[in-house]
Amino acid sequence: MRHSKHRHTLGVKKEHRTALLANLASSLIKKGRIRTTVPKAKALRPFVERVITLAKKGDLHRRRLALSRLRDKEAVQLLFGERASEFAKREGGYTRIYKLAMPRIGDAADMAIIEFVGAGDTGYKKGRSRVKSKASKAAAETAPTAEAAPESEAPKQD
Repeated sequence: MRHSKHRHTLGVKKEHRTALLANLASSLIKKGRIRTTVPKAKALRPFVERVITLAKKGDLHRRRLALSRLRDKEAVQLLFGERASEFAKREGGYTRIYKLAMPRIGDAADMAIIEFVGAGDTGYKKGRSRVKSKASKAAAETAPTAEAAPESEAPKQD
């Protein structure tokens, strides 16, 4: 059975696909943002994020693994030198894909921009719901404030 065997094949053979992703990834690392088709951008995202995770660990073995995947020494040096420190505190989600409104003129392929997320960008986080239960409202009203507690417990100096 082929369960969990989904892969972005991109209509090419394995060797062509790995070379294509290596070239796209090295261009993305060097430039920070590239314009490509939507399927290629979606295939590139997990590839690049795995390489960045290798760079965050930063030892010689991970550098050699990244070099075998990217096939570009300049890109690996840039990745391990600058890019890895940018994403040191980030747990994932290093890239962002924007779909462009206008298709490519020649073949009407859907186009996208894939770029690195900024180091300080927190991204979208789901907020807390505004509806509170009656019990939590009552607990909030009866709880003493943080400012009042230290004054009552502090000894008076006269």
